[in-house]
Amino acid sequence: MKVVKLSEMVRGWFVGGFQPAAYSTDACEVAVKYYKATDKEAVHRHLVATEITVVLYGRVRMMDKEWSEGDILAISPGEATGFEAVTDCATVVVKVPGVLGDKYLI
Repeated sequence: MKVVKLSEMVRGWFVGGFQPAAYSTDACEVAVKYYKATDKEAVHRHLVATEITVVLYGRVRMMDKEWSEGDILAISPGEATGFEAVTDCATVVVKVPGVLGDKYLI
């Protein structure tokens, strides 16, 4: 058994081709991300990976709309989105397949 702390992972990514990782794989990437209200991530797209975001709590703005607890967004390769935390919030993000370097800022 391997035990790690989420706080030791890079920006919440704990499954994927990252170092450190709780589980190393190229099949997918998984993160738990915590944000404070007004935190933002730049508009970007992935050319290979589908990115699935689950809003665990709080409100976020993605794809020019506001989303809240329980909403799941599956963003296909080529679709562009940014991210803004409208309130303090947490998300789980899954990218399939795991492709390091597949983030293109717009």
